[in-house]
Amino acid sequence: MKLHDHTNKTVLELFNLSGRRALITGGAKGLGRVMSEALAEAGADVAIASRTLSDCQAAAAEIAAATGRHTAAFQADMTIAADIQRLKTEIESSFGAIDILLNNAGINIRGAIQDLQESDFDAVMDANVKGPFLCTQAFGPAMAQRGWGRVINLGSIMSVISLPGRSPYASSKAAILGLTKTLALEWAAQGVTVNAICPGPFATDMNKQLLNDPAKYKDFVSRIPAGRWGELHEIAGAAVFLASDAAAYITGSALFVDGGWTAQ
Repeated sequence: MKLHDHTNKTVLELFNLSGRRALITGGAKGLGRVMSEALAEAGADVAIASRTLSDCQAAAAEIAAATGRHTAAFQADMTIAADIQRLKTEIESSFGAIDILLNNAGINIRGAIQDLQESDFDAVMDANVKGPFLCTQAFGPAMAQRGWGRVINLGSIMSVISLPGRSPYASSKAAILGLTKTLALEWAAQGVTVNAICPGPFATDMNKQLLNDPAKYKDFVSRIPAGRWGELHEIAGAAVFLASDAAAYITGSALFVDGGWTAQ
């Protein structure tokens, strides 16, 4: 078992990610984009991967310009094991070994169960559960061998509550908590923490149809004790915290960033 002595560091130094390399899946847009830049601002070098290389290249260039950190862009489909193995080889040869894995890529297909297709359920489970499983399987063991690592999975308030029309998404996000806890136990003694960030409603592309419907938007806001949707930058602190030495003794946990929704 590796012991970590941080007694000589100030609390702000514990949040410093200098010397760490992070991979963020789906890191070119939405919450992933914000978390990618936040990790870079905290000192990490950042690799962004998604299915669309051009989006990743644009985000990586913007983050490099804003933070001065080394950034890189990669293309991969996180639901295909062979693609992730190729990604791993490319990242390790051109960017370096990954210390922080942020499994952010995901999708949502809404609808009443009688209106959904089997392919809808499979697509959501593949993107939201199988993808994080495969990515962590690819990058996590080397972290454990080196004795330091951070895996951060994107859960949701739907990991613990739900709404009508969300059966594939809620199923996938509940599964993420089970995956998070299991991997936390597997690597707890090897310096690797595995946690989940569970956002509430944020103004992302995934939620645009709600934002553009005044009645649905009002209904949503009425459920949030804070009285508003989350602003994208409000996810940044959670990501930096769980990626840092400040959270070294936190593993198998879920951090809810939801304006109080799940406290009700």
